[in-house]
Amino acid sequence: MSNVIRIRKGLDIKLKGEAEKITVSPDNVSTVLVSPLDFHGSTPKLSVNVGDSVKAGSPLFFDKARPSVQFTSPVSGEVIEVNRGEKRKLLSIRILADKQTEYVDFGIADPQALSREEIIERITKSGVWPAIKMRPFDVLANPADSPKCIVVSAFDSAPLAPDLDFVVHGCGNEFQTGLNALAKLAPVVHLNVHAGKTKSDVFLKAKNVQINTFDGPHPSGNVGVQIHHLSPINKGEVVWTMHPQDVVILGRLFTEGRYNATKVIALTGSEIVKRRYVKVISGAPVKNIIDGNTTPNIELRIIGGNVLTGNHLHEEDHIGYYDNHITVIPEGKEPEFFGWLLPGLKKLSINRSFFSWLTPGKQYSLDTSQHGEDRAFVVSGEYEKVFPMKIYPIYLLKSILANDIEQMESLGIYEVAPEDFALCEFVCTSKINSQEIVRNGLDLVMQEMM
Repeated sequence: MSNVIRIRKGLDIKLKGEAEKITVSPDNVSTVLVSPLDFHGSTPKLSVNVGDSVKAGSPLFFDKARPSVQFTSPVSGEVIEVNRGEKRKLLSIRILADKQTEYVDFGIADPQALSREEIIERITKSGVWPAIKMRPFDVLANPADSPKCIVVSAFDSAPLAPDLDFVVHGCGNEFQTGLNALAKLAPVVHLNVHAGKTKSDVFLKAKNVQINTFDGPHPSGNVGVQIHHLSPINKGEVVWTMHPQDVVILGRLFTEGRYNATKVIALTGSEIVKRRYVKVISGAPVKNIIDGNTTPNIELRIIGGNVLTGNHLHEEDHIGYYDNHITVIPEGKEPEFFGWLLPGLKKLSINRSFFSWLTPGKQYSLDTSQHGEDRAFVVSGEYEKVFPMKIYPIYLLKSILANDIEQMESLGIYEVAPEDFALCEFVCTSKINSQEIVRNGLDLVMQEMM
């Protein structure tokens, strides 16, 4: 194992509501929803019509720019609804699920005995390929690219993030098979573990990978931060990334010969009564998972993902393709009387504004209030305290706002993703939506390069 890479800049936000290490299964899912909106940067072309019968692994739509990349159904059943928006933009496909799932048979195979082309063909055809994302741009990977490496982060440092040791427990064979497949796609696969958190032999004894050890606060678990310290991205270079649960799903494609999209998500947050890990199918309704398990009589914010980077969900929504975590916290609409004049013993303080800094291990129940409004940039130095890359975050954001592509490139736009600016957004004195700005900048550069 390599030397420990220590991340010194960052911030661990200690929230109430961590999930107990108990796995439950909700009632049978009656419908699932697959949305092309989950796959930023792709242009979908529909492959089915209302009334069609599908199996798990049957194609629903494909990417116009990369027709070989199929987006397939996670369940078997009947297509009952195709939702479109303005200019007939494809928004979602709803499937009435069978009680017993039938699968498309892709055949059991040993990835070590297959060529790179055969592995790519199997992954793109089955619907597992969308789980592979690329840097720069943090979008769907292009099968035609030759990445210089693939990065898998075996720990998540975000607030209330799932314990990935627990999530992959019992899936060692599938995880290793998935790594064997990835090892055929790039010269090196980096599997990154945490010096204090990672204990599972599934990760620590993995083969065909280079194991790297990281230590430090959030965002040490972000693949962008890890890539920055392991293999920085220059213009023209490509790095692929994949979540450990998706590596397990990839492994099942070869060990079971089918697209088995079952995964374990963490149900967390101060307003969840029974915080558990839940075994679900991608695209399952949120209501099936949280119904009757939230604090009554208060307005709630349901988040698909963690509190820093997740999406706002409603009970009638469905789990997103990349969601491995659901967080429920209070909606912050109640006015606070004399908020700034009180000692703030129950408030999180990152710069000793309140006396709560005297209790560094304290957990907090935070709501969605920004405690202020958007205003002009105030250069306070707070971004640099939580941004562990050799990049000037304020200057990069300003170059994006100015649409100066040359300046963006010189300031490191190829190395970042919106999630890398989540803590900057959290500590921002000016309440700037940094993640949205970065996403717009990445889209602009990607458009110019196409």
